Amino acid sequence: MKADVNFKCHNCGSSMTFSNFLKQLDPTIHKQYVFERFKDGKTGRGTVVEEPVFNFETPKFNQKVNLPKATEDPASSDYLSGRQLDPNKFYFAEKFKEWINSIKPTFDDTKYDEPRIIIPLFYNQNLIGIQGRSLDFGNPKSVKYITVMFNDDAPKIYGLDNIRKDAPVYVTEGPFDSTFIRNSIAMCGADANVDRWGIGDPIWIYDNEPRNREILSRISRTIEMGQKVVIWPSTINEKDINDMVLSGLDVQSVIESNIYSGLEAKLKFTTWKKI
Repeated sequence: MKADVNFKCHNCGSSMTFSNFLKQLDPTIHKQYVFERFKDGKTGRGTVVEEPVFNFETPKFNQKVNLPKATEDPASSDYLSGRQLDPNKFYFAEKFKEWINSIKPTFDDTKYDEPRIIIPLFYNQNLIGIQGRSLDFGNPKSVKYITVMFNDDAPKIYGLDNIRKDAPVYVTEGPFDSTFIRNSIAMCGADANVDRWGIGDPIWIYDNEPRNREILSRISRTIEMGQKVVIWPSTINEKDINDMVLSGLDVQSVIESNIYSGLEAKLKFTTWKKI
């Protein structure tokens, strides 16, 4: 489909784009036209998603994290290995709040500090933020994940430096899950506008929780935006990718066989959700 062209209104003599002309002529067909252009990546500023200008102050350190690897802490290493995760990809902070404050003043009170597994977030080989995973597994009051960005403009995304942006990119809910899927990233927080970071063909993977209202809302929004989403088969009981891997499932194959968009996604979503 070619880029939008200009038409001249015979009544007023003013020019307008084909999109605006079609909107005035037939709003229903115009919606279909916009949707097709959206799917083809031909909306916005052009057919190619531009890499953003990423202006923020360089962190105090770039490629190196001044912490020991998770392999050096028995609790961290055992937990990650037990989940079939590679401890060498993550770090360990004995005093999480104190370490964060040494980079960016964040916590007013460090009296009740705690150890955490550190999940690094890199962009263009710069450490732009972290996500800290609690090691206090049996304490329901402990916040499971704490995300700290060293600059407010940085992408709250794990794995941006390790993907091909010209291919479909799988988007998971958490960093640990993304390590099991080819060409994937993880959102360390709520959904974001990933095309801002050069990703033109995302495939969204949400947790397998058909009774979770927040997840249902996010899946619904993704479908309404015309983007691709994974709808898990009803035969799978595990709630996330990591649990599926531990149960022996070939998760990559399951995902590739259950990608939907448009009307098909709406139908699958309707039969999958339990609310």
